[in-house]
Amino acid sequence: MAPAACNSISSCVSPDCPPDIRDVLDRAWDHDVAGLKKLLDIRGRASVQDPTTGETPLHAAIRSCGPAIDQDGADDNCVEKARETLQELFFSGAIWNDVDANNETPGCVAQRLGCRALYDMCVDAGVRAELLFALMEGYEELSSDSEAGEEAGGETGEEVSDEHGASGLESQEDADVVGQEHRKFVPPDAKEKPVTSEEYLQSSLTFESGKLLDSDMNGVMMAWETDIMRRSVASLIPDAQPGKRILNIGFGMGIIDGMFADLKPSRHHIIEAHPAVLDLFTKQESKFGPNWEQSAPEQGAYKVHAGRWQDVVPKLLEAGELYDAIYFDTFGEDYAQLRNFFTEHVPGLLDQEGRFSFFNGLGADRRICYDVYTKVVEMHCADAGMDLEWEEIDVDMSNLKEGGKGEWEGVRRRYWTLDKYRLPICTFMG
Repeated sequence: MAPAACNSISSCVSPDCPPDIRDVLDRAWDHDVAGLKKLLDIRGRASVQDPTTGETPLHAAIRSCGPAIDQDGADDNCVEKARETLQELFFSGAIWNDVDANNETPGCVAQRLGCRALYDMCVDAGVRAELLFALMEGYEELSSDSEAGEEAGGETGEEVSDEHGASGLESQEDADVVGQEHRKFVPPDAKEKPVTSEEYLQSSLTFESGKLLDSDMNGVMMAWETDIMRRSVASLIPDAQPGKRILNIGFGMGIIDGMFADLKPSRHHIIEAHPAVLDLFTKQESKFGPNWEQSAPEQGAYKVHAGRWQDVVPKLLEAGELYDAIYFDTFGEDYAQLRNFFTEHVPGLLDQEGRFSFFNGLGADRRICYDVYTKVVEMHCADAGMDLEWEEIDVDMSNLKEGGKGEWEGVRRRYWTLDKYRLPICTFMG
């Protein structure tokens, strides 16, 4: 079913949709808040889904407004009623990132229709959910187009993997209470295999032209990221000043480390965990091999630290290492690990006037997840005593638009879909 086909509640709900679910969807579509409140007394009703189309009450409430007619959104009266409906649904535990059969979250529908106010409500719900999970240390895997919320709570369900990541809290198990005899909706990506750091470090790697792939053909690093890396270096080291102390976590294809090395740093440390990548360092012809380490201005100034950053960083802290620029770009780790790094370790590693950045692939296969994590990172950086500024960069999408083609040929999963990259630059407050 194409998204444009859902222009009425009857076209969004399948003929075999159970009556109790249909009733909730109908009232959400009609923005009948009074009627919804009576139905939502039963736990889980706010997150029911049509077993075929995947339509949720949130989808229905947003979709019924239709395309926006001006810059402010769709019909003001309709949007206001939809806002009241969404507020009631979120309060009752609606999950912000459940996907329908078109692989769209409610926020995706709002964005496509141009309903900015409703889109912002979905973003805010996502932020609340992810902040709550951080407080509870109850992280889940947020692959932005995953089976949202299967084991997590209302308004949530995912913890984003950086491809290279409340009131009314209810669990998806509660949603099943609505009718255990109902057939459950299966998301389009139900068979998507999540990437974990442990599996990645045990996998074999393939170094192709412009691509570094793991054994499942996931893109670990790709040449199209080069411009992002170049801009990151320019932001981390303004005016290309030589003699800086640099720490990079995650070597990958060596794109950003090559740029750092060209600036003649006084100290350049690299942390890399994958055995296949480390094997490249041992080769004499490698740019970052033994000759590079021996060319350092002093012993140990240029060094590759083998191992997971979780094991290496404490040793650097113990040794009193301090850096002017730190970059973080790991693969298969979720946002919890990135947050742990910049809240627990960056304060001890970064010079007071230094700068920290990371590859911002947080939820980058879906605009709403990217927007949610923009706000989440800002809040967590502030908690860590850091100011965060974003530099927005245009991404050339000419060869990135379609999975399996262009840059994605031979790559299992398209981990980037956005035409703008938000480059983060973190500095200490004050």
